Amino acid sequence: MSDSRDHTLVAEGWGVVHLMLRARRGTSGAAIRRAIVEFTASEPNQAVAFSVLGGRADFGVMLLGPDLDALDLATKAIRSGPVRCVASFFSVTELSEYTSTEADERQRLTADGADDIDAALEQWRTRMAKYRQDRLYPRLPDRKVIAFYPMSKGRNVGANWYALGGEDRKRLMLGHGRVGRKYAGRVLQLITGATGLDDWEWGVTLLADEPTVIKDIVYEMRFDEVSAVYGEFGPFWTGLVVDIDEALARSGLE
Repeated sequence: MSDSRDHTLVAEGWGVVHLMLRARRGTSGAAIRRAIVEFTASEPNQAVAFSVLGGRADFGVMLLGPDLDALDLATKAIRSGPVRCVASFFSVTELSEYTSTEADERQRLTADGADDIDAALEQWRTRMAKYRQDRLYPRLPDRKVIAFYPMSKGRNVGANWYALGGEDRKRLMLGHGRVGRKYAGRVLQLITGATGLDDWEWGVTLLADEPTVIKDIVYEMRFDEVSAVYGEFGPFWTGLVVDIDEALARSGLE
């Protein structure tokens, strides 16, 4: 790439690209493999390749990194191969605006009658530092199954998320989060923001070692008010996480 312009970096967090691809079987996937190898050669860039289950695409790639020019070049290099892009999504890692503050936690500890509030708050700060790191700068674990879907909050008459007051939205999201935390250790959830960047407001990436736990968490969350009343969902994509050579081979690329 020419050095005639500065690279565009995400101010806080990383850029994320999801691609769902249809392969032209019997042709060479060398350009795609080379694009991913070159992209991931630079830290902290990451790529997750997966073989899409079902017939809507052959394979997918999830790219993460702080440099949007590098993401753009890798995306276009992948698409220069013998593939047709059937779906794509661009988003950025972000913190939730509904995360509890230290004042919220102090109030909760006081109400619960905690013995040593200062010590409990120090533990809370440690947990929040890890939460912030994991949300903004995730290091994705090796899991066997990946699922991705875009979503937005509804703006319908009688169910307009953005017409609710801030405290009501925070209360609802804290309850929503409690459902998700029941699956900690079994499902890695990465929520990325796309408001003003793509057609949907968020992307949800789920990583697990088998598919039923993904089905279970999504099903249980459907009963939560945030999803039941205000959630709007795009297409769901599920795949088996494999290395790029295996993804290409399963897709009929040499």
